[in-house]
Amino acid sequence: MSRLQLALNVNDIEESIAFYSKLFGTGPAKVRPGYANFAIAEPPLKLVLLENPGQGGSLNHLGIEVPDTDTVAAEQARLAGTGLAPAEVGETTCCYAKQDKFWVEGAPNGERWEIYTVLADSATFGAAAPDAATCCGAEQTDQVACC
Repeated sequence: MSRLQLALNVNDIEESIAFYSKLFGTGPAKVRPGYANFAIAEPPLKLVLLENPGQGGSLNHLGIEVPDTDTVAAEQARLAGTGLAPAEVGETTCCYAKQDKFWVEGAPNGERWEIYTVLADSATFGAAAPDAATCCGAEQTDQVACC
């Protein structure tokens, strides 16, 4: 199964968890300090909340979660064939998960898109970034460690 991912910056993680739990009628699949994600069945959506005080209400990044590493590789090849510029990442740890992923660069309005699969859960937020502000913050330019 593939599903769209929306990663939102929020001012207050607890307040946002309460709101989105009511909105989608389900609680989060994962909650960690400054981070939560919802795996919503209908509509198929991965909603990621990243506590970034002062940035609340803004889009952090977009993504497409795919079922496995073969699909990640196939999508990377497909997008490279269209002339888009997939940025290499490979296996990394981010958003409390070990992932295989890549980023697509060059969206007309600067949106950040990732194509990824989750390989395993992780006790740490990221391999190179200890918190949401440096891992998935809108100001980040090095997307290697982002979620």
